Amino acid sequence: MATGKLRQNKRKDHMPPRDNPTARQIRLGSELRKLRERAGLTARDAGGLLSTDAARISNIEAGRLGISDERIRRLFTFYQVNDDALLAALCTIATERRGTHWWDEYRGILTPGFLDIAELEHHAVALRCLQPMTFPGVLQTEDYARALFAGVVPQVPAEEVDARVEHRMKRRAILDRDAPPRFETIVHEAALRMRIGGRKVARHQLDHVLHTSEREGIAVRVIPFASDDFIEVTQTVLYATGAVPQLDTVHIDTPFGGRFLDTVADLERYTALFAFAEQTSLDPDESRSFIHHIAREL
Repeated sequence: MATGKLRQNKRKDHMPPRDNPTARQIRLGSELRKLRERAGLTARDAGGLLSTDAARISNIEAGRLGISDERIRRLFTFYQVNDDALLAALCTIATERRGTHWWDEYRGILTPGFLDIAELEHHAVALRCLQPMTFPGVLQTEDYARALFAGVVPQVPAEEVDARVEHRMKRRAILDRDAPPRFETIVHEAALRMRIGGRKVARHQLDHVLHTSEREGIAVRVIPFASDDFIEVTQTVLYATGAVPQLDTVHIDTPFGGRFLDTVADLERYTALFAFAEQTSLDPDESRSFIHHIAREL
């Protein structure tokens, strides 16, 4: 058994670097780098433990090379880290393989950002969204999503719009699992009143949100125009709670692509932002009544 593991580790060491590591693979390497630096050790020190060189350790820490769970355990001992929950979470990431999840079907069809957001949502234990102008992807209807993607500038080909819509609809499955993540979204009244796709599509979207918000573990809050407090956010913000606190992640959706943030300072900043937005918003029951009223106006 030990010989088999050694051969497996050697094969990993001689694999070529990944050209496009996923955000989750990059995060694994980043966490290993943080632990090494906290221990006051160099990449050369870690390489000496694993009988490899500093360059390979750097590639592992950048997510460009994989690492076995057995080697992660050795590094934890070497770094004197006593955190079984974090160890288990990182070992889980290390043993994951491409091609085993539904979003892998879109590799080479959609840009990596689409796959990374689906992967982030899939592994989160809780999700919080702050939406200034649109509804969260997992709460969108097919027609609403199609209208959004059809309005992208510059315009994308029809077949890519189809792939984006299909991918977005599959993301909704996280809410139908036996143990779905807790889901909370705070939307601005502007998102409710935008007639994306026309009156009929917008009305159906509001009805869908109302229906979904009645499910256990899902909360929708609205920040009305009448609120006296200003929330300084113009992009969609997603806070994904990880299996352990060290894997919490913020995703910012911008016109130039998504950004993943995971520093302590960023996590604290956006935690405070969500707390303030929640205080400013209507509670879930009031929000449902508010959405119902706007839907009837359409």
